[in-house]
Amino acid sequence: MKLVGSHPSPYVRRLRLWLEGHQYDFLPLDIYSEAGRAELETYTPAMKVPMLVDNEHSVYDSRIIHRYLNEKLKKESLSWEDENLMTLVDSMQESFIIILMCKRSGIDTADDRLILNLQKERIARTMPVLEQAAKDGDFSEWRYPAICLFTLLDWILFRELFTLDEYPALASFYTAQLDKDLVQETDPRATS
Repeated sequence: MKLVGSHPSPYVRRLRLWLEGHQYDFLPLDIYSEAGRAELETYTPAMKVPMLVDNEHSVYDSRIIHRYLNEKLKKESLSWEDENLMTLVDSMQESFIIILMCKRSGIDTADDRLILNLQKERIARTMPVLEQAAKDGDFSEWRYPAICLFTLLDWILFRELFTLDEYPALASFYTAQLDKDLVQETDPRATS
């Protein structure tokens, strides 16, 4: 089994954290370099990470990879509430990625532009919901939903896109995970 990805990707990191204790090969690529993109193209036409190769199966997208491996490994069951929380986390991750890509493309993210306004609106509406879920203990167990939330929070802090100053429950949740060995081993700051 081979997981193709990049060190800084929160979608890749969530799978690496979730797969703790399971045997697999990790192929890290620099997905923005010419060589990395050429190699990525041999694995997925979508040109996105993560991507899993398992015998004759090629599986794309972190949520689908999780579902595929969860069925194979019989690791955990997720409720519809868990799935909804993960959808909120993924929506936030997508918004922050769009903002980062705009910055890297030379677009002033303070501009009044539809694409940026939509992301900012999503963030403003969703962060309080995640804060309340953290207060309610919905992420208290180190399962896939909590791992997804942690990788989101760590990534936005790593990329300096947001602070948790107004979200004490999320900040507390985040800080509580930092001592985990694999969290430290997969820290994108160490490889970027």
